[in-house]
Amino acid sequence: MNRQRLFIISAIGLALVAAAYGFRTRNAAQEDLSVRARKVLAQTEGSLIAPGLQKEVSVLRDEWGVPHIYAETQDDLFFAQGFVAAQDRLWQMDLWRRVGEGKLAEVLGPPAIARDRFARLLRYRGDMKTEYESYAPDAKEIIEAFVRGINAYIELNKDRLPIEFQLAGFKPEPWTPEVCLTRMAGYVMTRNASNEIMRARLVREFGTEFVDEWIETDPKQKVLIPQGLDLEGLDAKILSAATLAGNPINFNPNDGSNNWVIDGSMSATGKPLLANDPHRSIALPSLRYMVHLVGPGWNVIGAGEPTLPGVAAGHNDRMGFGFTIVGIDQQDIYVEEINPGNHNEYKYRGKWEKMRVEREMIKVKGEQRPREIELRFTVHGPVIHEDRERNRVYALRWVGSEPGTAGYLASLSLNRARNWDEFQKALERWKVPSENLIYADVDGNIGWAAAGMTPIRNGWHGLMPVPGAEGRYEWQGFLPASKLPQVYNPSQHFIATANHNILPSNYQYELGYEWTMPFRFWRIKEYLTGVQKKFTISDFERLQHDESSIPARELNSLLKKIPSDKVDASMRPYFEMLTTWNCVMNKESPAAVLYQFWAGKLPSAVFRKHLPEKAWPLVAGRITLLKTIETLKTPSSRLFGAEPHTGRDKLLLSTLREAITDCRGRLGDDYSKWQWGTLHTIAFNHSLATDDNLKKLFNLPPVARGGDGNTVNNTSGPNFKQNHGASFREILDLSDWDRSVATSVPGQSGQPGSPHYSDLLPLWANGNYFPLLYSKEKVESGAKQKLILKPAKSFQWEERFRLHCYHRKLFD
Repeated sequence: MNRQRLFIISAIGLALVAAAYGFRTRNAAQEDLSVRARKVLAQTEGSLIAPGLQKEVSVLRDEWGVPHIYAETQDDLFFAQGFVAAQDRLWQMDLWRRVGEGKLAEVLGPPAIARDRFARLLRYRGDMKTEYESYAPDAKEIIEAFVRGINAYIELNKDRLPIEFQLAGFKPEPWTPEVCLTRMAGYVMTRNASNEIMRARLVREFGTEFVDEWIETDPKQKVLIPQGLDLEGLDAKILSAATLAGNPINFNPNDGSNNWVIDGSMSATGKPLLANDPHRSIALPSLRYMVHLVGPGWNVIGAGEPTLPGVAAGHNDRMGFGFTIVGIDQQDIYVEEINPGNHNEYKYRGKWEKMRVEREMIKVKGEQRPREIELRFTVHGPVIHEDRERNRVYALRWVGSEPGTAGYLASLSLNRARNWDEFQKALERWKVPSENLIYADVDGNIGWAAAGMTPIRNGWHGLMPVPGAEGRYEWQGFLPASKLPQVYNPSQHFIATANHNILPSNYQYELGYEWTMPFRFWRIKEYLTGVQKKFTISDFERLQHDESSIPARELNSLLKKIPSDKVDASMRPYFEMLTTWNCVMNKESPAAVLYQFWAGKLPSAVFRKHLPEKAWPLVAGRITLLKTIETLKTPSSRLFGAEPHTGRDKLLLSTLREAITDCRGRLGDDYSKWQWGTLHTIAFNHSLATDDNLKKLFNLPPVARGGDGNTVNNTSGPNFKQNHGASFREILDLSDWDRSVATSVPGQSGQPGSPHYSDLLPLWANGNYFPLLYSKEKVESGAKQKLILKPAKSFQWEERFRLHCYHRKLFD
């Protein structure tokens, strides 16, 4: 499955860091890098002066490195969250900041200029008061406090920076509140510009009927060529800047997550149980950071991004929540006509309109003078590509240009919801990314609501680029949150989502047409409804790690129908291995290996010869395993010949023979020694690990994995490797919050040498969890470290004044 990345520096990008700075470890023989790393670890015990605090704050870290922050004021609470996050993740946070602000070229050099330019195109340019208030009435104060905490840590440790900064040769810059409002985090999950371009290319080459057949939508929707659209010139280069910015960005709806919730009638405790495991790129450090925030009006624990205040998934004292991606279509590509005599004018509703033009300076490593870049905007949004030969530009209309669309910041309202009504009110603020948010409260209620900013397109469907000149294809506002699908206390007593099509039957509004295959959802539903029992946390732990493959079952059932005399003797041991297999993708399974090689060959074997050869590279990645299975189950003479069932069976056996040959080539002739986990591994490689000494410092050993992209335990990735899945899991017990459990990987800290750099990896790899301590009693009894952050009352007045000026410069 293709991957979307959220706001992270890719391995390629950080390899550029290494190249740019020419990381040298010639001194490693004289001084162990691990010793250097430990010397600059953050102080997590005792007391520490933190200029900017009003009162003392207690930070209790438990056995697993989760900080539980207790503050007497809201301002101090979020100051401390920023401070503590920087203690654990400053290097990661600084790089994410640079991505969002468009300042990577300062440390990467010229290769990052295009990426920086795109990030600056996406910057929010509207009214800032409206922007802040979109997230919560007090969002501005919270964000400012959070950023002051980060800056206080940077200032106090400017001479003790994490080893990554020492190796790279640059220092973190101070943060401003606007860092938390950057749009790159949300951009990569707002859908579907790439598929619009792909459809346009296919329509140009092969026509709309071809696209309707091979690029399916759900629900079914015929592709129509927008009136006035010239299909020439619509190709992948239009999104080249976007691709660089995401490195890579793919807009297919394949990011996955699972969540489900049951009410008390299905649980052993008589109260709801809620499970959530968001699926994202699994990285070192983790994309998730866990924290517990306790202060006036706050008692929330869970996981979010280290660069943002609050938590995105977790619980407060009244209710729990979790999310999966919905997949609302929040993007459109507009083809704009430009004036041949003035390329800064474009046609709109019969007139030449002036583009908004901004010029900015980009500092570039290795260059004495900053480079000037030009940013242009039409009424539809930022210009992402220009085709001067055809006198066109391409503008991106996306929800990120609207106030309140920084990813996940609406959590600041969600975290304080006390009941279903307040939960729904909070979701009115949730605009990006679009999510299926599930809910459970201590009173026994459960619910689900889709949330996200939903453009209204009257008379068109967002499946193709549209011409911008006549103003015919405009968004007609946004769908009210109350019109999005939702359920409260359903009669079936459970709710589950897994990025599949969640639209109720006869739903009258258009959200999007691209969803993830429903295999994970089907398996979750099967598990929850297949046995008459009262479920426990242990049951949910097993379900989150379930590796039963529904597509393997479907394909296996077709093999079983083939008469044994049709199977060559040389193939029969392998044939029997598959047909007697339980279709569980565990890491020790020989059959799982053979299945993976076999299933991977089927789409091409079934469809490729029936398509124009030049269409296959565009279509191949969009032909789903579900379509392949459905086609094989109901074979047609068009695809399989005059005797379609016989032709289908021959294809199944011929591809199986090829898969056997491939497996033997990779794993040897003795199939009893084949194991899925031999091939299917996950690597935890730090992107700065460019030589043996740095690899020893940063990298972690690879881990054998079970499952695949279609199992509840989603372990997807290219070339049989995992690079995607659940880096964070939570299971919430509404009968007793202290019985809730969680897991994360590889650790809370991003600093090598910290005991929490990789301590969670063994738990995660073995499917185990740790307690999500919540009550003050449990937190205090489970605390392994206690840090008291103190206000700077004992500082000399000169130092206080210097820090005051430091913050005034940032916020005024």
